[in-house]
Amino acid sequence: MSSTSQKHRDFVAEPMGDKPVTALAGIGPVLGERLEESGFDKAYVVLGQFLVLKKEEELFVDWLKDTTNANKKQSGDCYRCLRDWCDAFL
Repeated sequence: MSSTSQKHRDFVAEPMGDKPVTALAGIGPVLGERLEESGFDKAYVVLGQFLVLKKEEELFVDWLKDTTNANKKQSGDCYRCLRDWCDAFL
C-alpha cells in the first residue's frame, strides 16, 4: 500500500466538521475552486457525493475528473482520503 500524505493523515485523524474542500488530500487551491464553483464548498459536501456513489472508487474518481478535471493521482488521493475517513468514523 502506498504511503499517505500528511494532509491525508491530518484529515483522517479527526471529525470532518466544517473543513473546506481543500482539506481533502489531492485537492489543492485550483481543484478546490472548481469544486466550490460546482456547489461542493465543504469537505462534507464532497463526502455526501462519495456516499451517494456508494463509495465506489471508479464512480467517484470519474465524477471528480468530470467535475474538476483532476488527474488520476489527485482523484485517487481524494478517494482514499474519504474512504479512510469513513472507515474511521462511520
